[in-house]
Amino acid sequence: MSTLDGRVAVVTGSSRGVGRGIALRLARNGAAVAVNYRRGAEAADEVVSEIVSAGGRAKAYCAAIDDHDAVDAMVDAVREDLGPVDIVVSNAGTASKGQPVSDTPGADFVSLLQVHALGPIHLVQRVLPDMRAAERGDVVMISSSTVTEAPALSAPYTMAKAAMEMCVRTLAQEEREHGIRANIVAPGLVETEMGRRLVRAATGGGSIEDLARTYPFGRVCTPEDIAGVVAFLVSADAGYVTGQRVTVDGGGRPVSVI
Repeated sequence: MSTLDGRVAVVTGSSRGVGRGIALRLARNGAAVAVNYRRGAEAADEVVSEIVSAGGRAKAYCAAIDDHDAVDAMVDAVREDLGPVDIVVSNAGTASKGQPVSDTPGADFVSLLQVHALGPIHLVQRVLPDMRAAERGDVVMISSSTVTEAPALSAPYTMAKAAMEMCVRTLAQEEREHGIRANIVAPGLVETEMGRRLVRAATGGGSIEDLARTYPFGRVCTPEDIAGVVAFLVSADAGYVTGQRVTVDGGGRPVSVI
């Protein structure tokens, strides 16, 4: 029997990149998966098709995580289609514009807080009744190793991620009595389209392949690396793990950057 049989997961931002890898892995382990996306219905449908073709259950749902009404409608639809939600993986997000704090408009800080913290908090609030009624519930937040590094030109992003990390740690304390685990996964640079864009911007046109040999194990992190950690955290094997932050960066920063 698969480890997640009978469970229902909402994975935000799962039409591509890290979210896609997580959705596929949780489905392979037996969970029914709500594939959430903001735009790119075709990509989301491809993820669903891959899951269903392998014998799993999945359906795509369009909802921007910072639109509370859309999130409410999504949760209602998931309950109707797949059943009560007992796993939430908060993955959807966007990057900062690369401005110093002195030049960053207040609206940019608010926008990223909505996407990375306030929207995900609302989603968690909406499914907490399901999780409390279930034998077990899991909240996993996909953060970033940059939160602890606080690099220049990233304040709206790192601020928003840090806010959500603190919320998850608090949630772990508050909901433990209900059998709910809440944990954080913090990757380093990941081989996704967003990762490639960040590398091009930071290096003036360089590629992830250029950087790979300088990174631990001769490569950068992949969506599958992150998916494996998430799958562990929501499994019975991690039944005594909550309120933790797992960094997935190969053990440290690269030796050098091209």
